[in-house]
Amino acid sequence: MGHLHEFEIAGERYGIPDPEIDWGDLPRSEPRIPLKTALGGLKSFTYLYDFGDHWKHRIKMEKRHQPDPILSASALCLDGANAAPPEDVGGTPRYADFLEAILDPNHREHHAMWAWCGQDFEFRPLDLSAVNESLEGLKV
Repeated sequence: MGHLHEFEIAGERYGIPDPEIDWGDLPRSEPRIPLKTALGGLKSFTYLYDFGDHWKHRIKMEKRHQPDPILSASALCLDGANAAPPEDVGGTPRYADFLEAILDPNHREHHAMWAWCGQDFEFRPLDLSAVNESLEGLKV
């Protein structure tokens, strides 16, 4: 991930503070607080990715299991849908425009959008293995 992000849990913001960015009040240092500690007993929180495009996600913890000694202490994604949009696509509204253009060969922006994304975008189901590989080492 190449953009700033933050988590909001129970009104508290967590991120990787960058003194060159005007955050208002700096968020708490994300690497220092395990997710389990930040959540307490809460079941959901907000994740904001890319302050310019403003990708806002609500993450809901559906069930907690006792740790399995065979598995690592990393976070694990059990399910999801669709591939991630290309970086800097412009947030939710512009992503909808992007999909409309690349999925319709007759769309006036079809070729321009393919050229912009480098033709490496594939609209496909979520790759759980890739997601879980990226979560390895995340403090929980």
